[in-house]
Amino acid sequence: MSDIVIFGAGGRAGRAVTAEARERGHRVTAVVRDPDRYPGIQADGVRVVRGDVTDASAISSIAPGHDAAVQAVSPFSGPEQGFADLDPRFFVKAADALLHGLAEARVPRLVLVGLFANLRDAHGRPVMDDPSVFPAEIRPFAIAHTAGLDRLREAGDTAVDWLMLTPPALLESTGPRTGRYRIGGETVPQAASAHLSYADLAVAVIDEIDTPRHHRTRVSVFD
Repeated sequence: MSDIVIFGAGGRAGRAVTAEARERGHRVTAVVRDPDRYPGIQADGVRVVRGDVTDASAISSIAPGHDAAVQAVSPFSGPEQGFADLDPRFFVKAADALLHGLAEARVPRLVLVGLFANLRDAHGRPVMDDPSVFPAEIRPFAIAHTAGLDRLREAGDTAVDWLMLTPPALLESTGPRTGRYRIGGETVPQAASAHLSYADLAVAVIDEIDTPRHHRTRVSVFD
């Protein structure tokens, strides 16, 4: 049994990871910005706390005693939300805060949920640079997410063993848990219909906590 702290536990990915962790008998600390907005995530073995993933001091106070952390926070829920309030450095701040806060708390493992937009296509360019397949209105969010990945890579041989798991564009909120998934590299899966359920994304996340196989890198995960 492990103790796992999940940042963004109120979102779709965070809820799926929380459920998978509990199914395997792990204890979860569910971190959200406003616990009053997420009464449904309180459960046996789940402790809900208030926290900010961009605040290193908050992370270092919440995380001690945990075996691993998950970053599933997103400040963006869809194009209809717009970008008036998007901080372009959100994911950079989160990466810095997690690397420093978790190191101070002596949490050795961090698994992050990535964004398919910065995977590379068959021509070697990021998906977000191709306007025929990636909506221009979402590009600011993709750029912000990519900056966070770049910051993790720039950090080098960190005390925290991080991994970013990047699902495909088609991520199904109601898809079943099959327990199956494939791991790829930096390119978009060749199958145009590549997809994944949130439940199976959660399986991959917890697998990489239970038995780490990839270290200080980013990989794709798909069905």
